[in-house]
Amino acid sequence: MLSRTAENLFWIARYIERAETAARLLEVGARIALLPSVAGYRNEWDSLLSASGTAHAFSQKYGDAVQRNLESWFFFDRDNPSSVASCFSAARENGRIVRTALTTLVWDALNTAFQELKELERKPRSDLELSQLTEWTIRHAALMRGAIDATLLRNDGWDFLNLGFYLERADNTARLMDVKYYVLLPKLEFVGSGLDNYQWTTLLRAMSSHRAFHWAYGGEVTSAKIAHFLILNSQCPRSLITCVDEMNTHLDRLSRGYQRKTAAQERVRSLLAGLAEQRVEDIFDEGLHEYLTRFIGDVGVLASVIRDCYLNGDVR
Repeated sequence: MLSRTAENLFWIARYIERAETAARLLEVGARIALLPSVAGYRNEWDSLLSASGTAHAFSQKYGDAVQRNLESWFFFDRDNPSSVASCFSAARENGRIVRTALTTLVWDALNTAFQELKELERKPRSDLELSQLTEWTIRHAALMRGAIDATLLRNDGWDFLNLGFYLERADNTARLMDVKYYVLLPKLEFVGSGLDNYQWTTLLRAMSSHRAFHWAYGGEVTSAKIAHFLILNSQCPRSLITCVDEMNTHLDRLSRGYQRKTAAQERVRSLLAGLAEQRVEDIFDEGLHEYLTRFIGDVGVLASVIRDCYLNGDVR
């Protein structure tokens, strides 16, 4: 496969997953905003911007972090490369470039989302509820992923798509968890309180993982259980260890298919080994925010290594 085709496929998946995360971030903020304000809490909308890494760009354009501005920034704003509109448009453009590498069903899913997005952009903002926008995004992301899984050959193109999905999901799960850090109460007595546990539950709901969590653990919702579920539990489809393990699988497939090993395999195996040996107690001893920040950095390095090994013309 040409490296430029691999790159287009890789980024189609990343943009789809990134659009879904933008919607989930909005859902987290909206749910937490329903709580009564308590002295000591950081602004929940500021927390979304901090976790997404777009706080500076947002403040330059909008100033105040209020819900209406955040909805525009995360959903419609083309100046935000991570907005739903930007991501779906970029995914569709990448799909157009490699149209012959996609099945009709995959292209139809991409193109339909793009056309419906243009219709949404023409509607008055007052007619659009936040829940409508988030549900629309999550539904179309699921349709695209389903079309890819159901109709594409399990060849190297499928591997590059899945690499994009799982790389982006690993990064985004860590960022969604980090939202919780940014709205933690600074007073120790609030940790483990009803409000604290409600925020953790909100996070699970935003990741569509609330029921799965209770199937896996049952009983009381605690920060330790949720951290274990979203970081170390290989049964959770969004957990960090699941995402890294899937990247390892697809990089191994590419290694066998191209009959050569690269630094990407070494990097992902090192990351997987670190997760496999990790305990949730160690994560909290280090600090959840510090651990997630380090993990996001490691995923960024892995993305660079994958680009250098496969997407810059080294492998055909």
